[in-house]
Amino acid sequence: MSVATPTKSYDIADINLAERGRFRMQWAAREMPVLDLLEERFRREQPLKGIRMAAAMHVTAETANLMRVLIAGGAEVALAASNPLSTQDDIAAALVAYYEMPVFAIKGETTEQYNSHLNSVLDIKPHITMDDGMDLVAMLHTQRSELLENVIGGTEETTTGVIRLRAMAAAGKLAFPVIAVNDAQTKHFFDNRYGTGQSTIDGIIRATNILLAGKNFVVAGYGWCSKGIAMRARGMGANVIITEV
Repeated sequence: MSVATPTKSYDIADINLAERGRFRMQWAAREMPVLDLLEERFRREQPLKGIRMAAAMHVTAETANLMRVLIAGGAEVALAASNPLSTQDDIAAALVAYYEMPVFAIKGETTEQYNSHLNSVLDIKPHITMDDGMDLVAMLHTQRSELLENVIGGTEETTTGVIRLRAMAAAGKLAFPVIAVNDAQTKHFFDNRYGTGQSTIDGIIRATNILLAGKNFVVAGYGWCSKGIAMRARGMGANVIITEV
C-alpha cells in the first residue's frame, strides 16, 4: 500500500511515523481474523456507504484495524483519542497517511487539545458516534447540539460511559439511542477477563519491575476485570487475596 497524500484536516504528532504504524497495524491484524472476514464482506456490500462516523477511542493498533474495516464498508470516519495517555502516535500517522483519515490525537495532549480534538471530530457532522467514556456524546449534547438532528445512534464501550448515558436517559436528555457495548457478554468474557486481566498485569510489571511469584497480591472487587487480573496473578505465582470494594 502506498502513502496517500492526506487531503483532510488532522492533528497528530508526526506524519513521518506512518510506516512504523502501518507495520504495527499489520502485526495486530494477524490476531484479528474476524475483522479480515468483515472487511471482505464490507468491501463487497458497502453497508456503510454515505454514513459519517465520529469516534473517540483509544488510538491503538487494534482500533486502527477497526477503522480500516469501517472505511472499507464505505463509511467516512473521523477519530479522536479517548485517552491522551494511550495514544500511539505512529498509529495515528498511519491512519492519516495510508487511509486519508482525519485523526486528531497526540500522546500526552493537554486538556485544551483534547477538547479541541473532540470538537474537530464532530465537524464531520456524524450520523453515528463511537465513544469510550461518553465525552464525545456529552460534548455533542452540550456544545454542538445543532448536530443532534443528524445522529441516528451510537455505541459506548465503557462502564463509566454507560453509567453516564443511563443518567442522561433517565433525565430525558439523551437525544438518540446508544448501544451499551460494555454490557455485551463477549465484552465481559473476552475483553474484560482476558484483555484487561493481561494488560493490567503487564502495566504493573512494567511500572514496578517486580517478580510476582510469592508476592501477596490484593484485588479489590471481583467483577469481570478483577477475575481476569486475579487469574493472571495466580498463574504467575502470586498469593492472591480478593476483597470487597
